[in-house]
Amino acid sequence: MSKPDPMIEPYDDTYFMKRALAEAEAAYEKGEVPVGAVVVVDNTIIARAHNLTERLNDVTAHAEMQAITAAASYLGGKYLNKCTMYVTLEPCQMCAGALYWSQLGRIVFGAKDESRGYVKMGTSLHPKTKISHGVLAEESSALLKRFFIEKRKLD
Repeated sequence: MSKPDPMIEPYDDTYFMKRALAEAEAAYEKGEVPVGAVVVVDNTIIARAHNLTERLNDVTAHAEMQAITAAASYLGGKYLNKCTMYVTLEPCQMCAGALYWSQLGRIVFGAKDESRGYVKMGTSLHPKTKISHGVLAEESSALLKRFFIEKRKLD
């Protein structure tokens, strides 16, 4: 799908999280909770997604769920054990369950969700899934805070 040019920007967690953050910004522009995700295999983005719960009128249309579906479709199989997902917010319990069943190889998330994240809820990812967090956490958190401040002004 899209491979970064190593002469311009290196393949690293920050590069791919910036792509997830771009998806979160797309969600923000659509009035969706600004969470974005990309799935990467062999330094290639194979899936991009953001929250679509409002547009689809579907509480399960979280960025991670959309990304899992797109990545599995791209790969032609349900297991993502060779993939890394970059997501701007710590997955919720539902998404963590789906990531568990997809056997995701690695997850990198930005901001922690202290109230509804999978850690707070006591949910586990697959035992073989490697976990990293904090990449562009401030940027991810700032976008979410801005969204909810603006939403409260409209309500």
